[in-house]
Amino acid sequence: MENVTARKGKNADVRAAIAAERRELADLFDTLRTGQWNEQSLCAGWRVREVAAHMSMGFRLSLPRTLGELVKAHGNLHLMTDRLARRDAAVHSTTALAAFLRDNAHHPWTPPVGGLTAALGHDVVHGLDITVALGLDRRVPEDRLRILLDGIRPSGLKFFGADLAGVQLCADDLDWSYGSGSPVFGAAQDLLLLAYGRRLPDGRLRGEPSNRFTRSAEEA
Repeated sequence: MENVTARKGKNADVRAAIAAERRELADLFDTLRTGQWNEQSLCAGWRVREVAAHMSMGFRLSLPRTLGELVKAHGNLHLMTDRLARRDAAVHSTTALAAFLRDNAHHPWTPPVGGLTAALGHDVVHGLDITVALGLDRRVPEDRLRILLDGIRPSGLKFFGADLAGVQLCADDLDWSYGSGSPVFGAAQDLLLLAYGRRLPDGRLRGEPSNRFTRSAEEA
């Protein structure tokens, strides 16, 4: 019974974190200028507006419609999400894209794998895809970061194409590290991005292997 109660309490905490993250990001989106919406995000090939459109896809598409879109993409999930993000970014106004997040702060959607923690990761990491690329100084609250950092597993690294072989991630703003090998130092939220397969702008990481995780001038 104690385990069930503890699990329910943890799930409630994650749901609250998800709702808060969505509301805060919606408020931030409302402050972006037109030019910022068209800047490149950390997601390869996506501007800020495509990332924002993708973030609300799970709220706006029913399961049957999602499956139909997946069939159109011949079962290729990445192809499907890319096509829908580009379509929806073109169709919806930036005001609407922000409102989708705010109005669905408590929506129960979760990714196909990973449950509530994966849903929080989806929101936090895509939010960072935007704020880090734009050079905005938004700090994800520590409790949300802890949930995601504690959930890093080899299977997740493989899914996101994150190669951390021979590297130890060492946060310089939290008591946290992951892996073994040559240390890479940075803010915890920047290191979280590495675990999700992102490459960061120059100057955000320290350590000999940091060039492995830094974007080139052409990618920026």
